[in-house]
Amino acid sequence: MSVLERIAHFKGRRDEVPNQELARELAEAEDKEGIQEIAENLWHKNTNVQSDCIKVLYEIGYLKPDLIAAYGNDFVKLLSSKQNRLVWGAMIALSTIAALAADELFPQREKIIKAMDKGSVITVDGGVMALAGIASKNPEYNNEIFPYLLNHLKTCRPKDVPQHSEKTMISVNADNKEAFIAVLEKRLEDMSPSQAARIKKVIKQAGSR
Repeated sequence: MSVLERIAHFKGRRDEVPNQELARELAEAEDKEGIQEIAENLWHKNTNVQSDCIKVLYEIGYLKPDLIAAYGNDFVKLLSSKQNRLVWGAMIALSTIAALAADELFPQREKIIKAMDKGSVITVDGGVMALAGIASKNPEYNNEIFPYLLNHLKTCRPKDVPQHSEKTMISVNADNKEAFIAVLEKRLEDMSPSQAARIKKVIKQAGSR
């Protein structure tokens, strides 16, 4: 049986369990041919098939990101899709491989930022993690990307600051930590007690970099 036949759409299912189970099996077996078949069908004419395939791939990314790292350019292409499900699914996939594929993804950073600027909450969440992962791997990448992440933390909704600051932490270093801490200390004014506690924890972690 083709692995594609095991996705939710071809099983007549509307839930994600078949896709999650397939992802787990492909990851455990390190089935690169099966993964390639799923990746090739990101461009299937049926958008339900496309949606199932991106789900399988980012679930693999959570488990063994190295198995999908080669498909970074495919995920970037999906960021311009008219199907929101494909856009945020692709961004999640990118977030899982960003540190591994930083050299390939750095030239694509503007496309990631563009998708974030007009994307859903999930797209933005994944984009922050993706950009931070890329920025963490190279001083040049960090110098280019970190100012965008800082500005995002300055301007995003108060409720998003704790999570996004935590995701940005991977790209914080001795050279940029003071600017990062300054932004978070300013945003503390907008926070609830529980949100402030999370941010103070991030500030403490950043201070030790």
